[in-house]
Amino acid sequence: MMRKILTRAGRPLGVAAAAAVLTLAAGAAQAQAKEQFVPVNLYWVGPYAPGGSGVSAGMIDYMSLVNERDGGINGVKLAWEKCETEYNNARGVECYERSKNKGSGAAMMHFLSTGITYSTIEKGTADKIPIVSIGYGRTDAADGRVFPYVFPLVTTYWSQNTAKIKFIGTKEGGMDKLKGKKIVNIYHDSAYGKETIPVLDAQAKKYGFAVTHIAVPHPGNEQQAQWLQVRQIKPDWVILRGWGVMNPVAIKAAAKIGFPRDKIVGVWWAGAEEDVIPAGDAAKGFIAAAFNVSGTNYPVVQEIQKRFYAKGKGEMDDKARVGSIYYNRGVVHGIITVEAIRKAQEKHGKKPLNGEQVRWGLENLNINDARLKELGATGFMQALKVSCTDHEGGGAVKFMQWDGKAWKVITDWIPSDQSIVRPMIEESAGKYAKEKGITLRDCSKES
Repeated sequence: MMRKILTRAGRPLGVAAAAAVLTLAAGAAQAQAKEQFVPVNLYWVGPYAPGGSGVSAGMIDYMSLVNERDGGINGVKLAWEKCETEYNNARGVECYERSKNKGSGAAMMHFLSTGITYSTIEKGTADKIPIVSIGYGRTDAADGRVFPYVFPLVTTYWSQNTAKIKFIGTKEGGMDKLKGKKIVNIYHDSAYGKETIPVLDAQAKKYGFAVTHIAVPHPGNEQQAQWLQVRQIKPDWVILRGWGVMNPVAIKAAAKIGFPRDKIVGVWWAGAEEDVIPAGDAAKGFIAAAFNVSGTNYPVVQEIQKRFYAKGKGEMDDKARVGSIYYNRGVVHGIITVEAIRKAQEKHGKKPLNGEQVRWGLENLNINDARLKELGATGFMQALKVSCTDHEGGGAVKFMQWDGKAWKVITDWIPSDQSIVRPMIEESAGKYAKEKGITLRDCSKES
């Protein structure tokens, strides 16, 4: 399978050159009529490279495992190509256009970028290609009546935030104890970072706490002014909605002003080893949300190690990262991708499927506890059941704490507060539908 399109110096090729390489490399995929094509449109360079490289490696290793161990999905092998987006919206759209018609047609698109997801929603809907955003993306797309081709699966940012406030409430001795508390939301100044401002404001109103939103410009290397503001506010808690290099910088800045790290709760994109190890001792006690766990003590990861890394193979260049948060999150991406295609085959046949057919598989996905056990992923991720109205399918969150050497899970799954989230989703999706002239699907007529 094709690797990422980079020059030997590690810099992305120009648009024309990259397109030419992709066209040549695509020949093999197009020639193999029995292969199911899955684009890997992520990023391996720049300030967010640890996330993209980790997730892509876990996802590709899982698809390789299914090919080698099972002969593919019911005899249909998986094929993929990498396209470097640099976490840039324009580049992401280019990768979308290059990969959408390869092989049997793109089964679905993963971008690991809220900005790129926003930029491709209308394209994916028009082209009938699912845009899958696992743990990121546009939250109101969970309303499948309005967004039939968008799947913010597992748990959305709004769901996560309600779980965060539940967690903080527990630490304060009850939700009623949040009244009068001060929370600062330090966020990446992007579509991703701004996504949770509405739900935090709604929760502040409901529970009586004060929330202050403080933006950090991309990529987040300089945060002195923001943390001086935190020192002036003297909040009870800080929510860190960071990404990439922004996270260790924030943790070290918090230590510098003396803000306790066990009073900082990070988004799951601030809760990887790459977010805390560079911060050194300053990271001890830092807490982060999670929708998957770290570690290699899961049968699915152990089988990947045995079949690939023990033989000097595998997608991850640094095999020490196997079992890390980002790597395991990529395995979650792989599991969901494969299970959606498998489900779609139940209706459309054991053959390569197009995006429209795979969309049905995503919308009827049911990865229950029994199936997780069969996959060797019990405790690795939460169960997932998707429907026409609910394109999230899960919603629960665990919390972890960094002890200086490893992440320790400190809670069970904390469910989201759908009494807050779902009405906000429907209101926001309804406004989008009105803007775009979309008639809501009647889910009672879907099969």
